[in-house]
Order: sequence, then C-alpha cells, then structure tokens
Amino acid sequence: MKKTSVETAVGVFVMIGLMSVAYMTIKLGKMEWFGDGYYLLDARFDSVSGLKTGAQVDMAGVEIGQVADIRLDNERKVAVVQLKIREDVMLTDDVIASVKTSGLIGDKYIKLTPGGSDRILNPGGMIIDTESALDIEELVSKYVFGDAEK
Repeated sequence: MKKTSVETAVGVFVMIGLMSVAYMTIKLGKMEWFGDGYYLLDARFDSVSGLKTGAQVDMAGVEIGQVADIRLDNERKVAVVQLKIREDVMLTDDVIASVKTSGLIGDKYIKLTPGGSDRILNPGGMIIDTESALDIEELVSKYVFGDAEK
C-alpha cells in the first residue's frame, strides 16, 4: 500500500511538472490559442525585403501587434502583408504603414502612423497608404554606378 502511494505522488508531481513546462512554452513562444484578442488587417507594399513573419508592428514606439503572413499578390505583383493588431487598438482608414529598420542593420518591422479620419478600419480591412522598405544596396549602387549609366 505504501509503495503505490509513493508512485502516485511521483506521477502527480511529474504531471504537474509537464503541465508547467507546456504552459511556459506557450507563453514564452507567444502562442495564443483561445480568444487571442487580435484582429487582422492587410497592407500592400511594393517591397518588403527583409521583413519576416512574426516581426513587430509599432505605433508611437509601442508594440501593438505582429506580422502574421507575407504573400505575393500575383495580379498586382506586390507584397501583401497581413497584420495581427491588438483588439484594443482602433486604426482609422487613413493610417500609414511603413517598413522600417530598427538600428542601422537591424530587423525590419512595420511602423503605423495614425491619420486624422473618423472612420475605423474593420477587421479584414486594407491599409491603403504604405511606404516600402528602403533598399540600402540599391541606393549605394545608384550612387556608385550613377555616372556609369549616363
């Protein structure tokens, strides 16, 4: 009888440990399962070079979401970025989305600049005003080889 109670206690302890590890994995991995509190918006860019899925979305220096998906619109030949925005943040239809770099050679992220409109973007809506990523290599090549192309 004593041996089974020790085995039961060890089993309960192991189960609690496994559940704790699973919980921490989900929380630290920023995974959301139930009612994650976000809505989705799309934005079209001419270029999103260097931007990755999971990159943060900022407004006024505060993280308000992340990049959920990046895909190519085959009709228009532009990149469509799907943004996952917190539900408590309401964006207007004239918000400007820009691809920015944190630091000189840092990671790319999306910066949202608010507009002055009163109309709120609905979930699944499209951000019309966008600014593509600045391509440093292209700028350097234009500067270096600018005289050669004339």
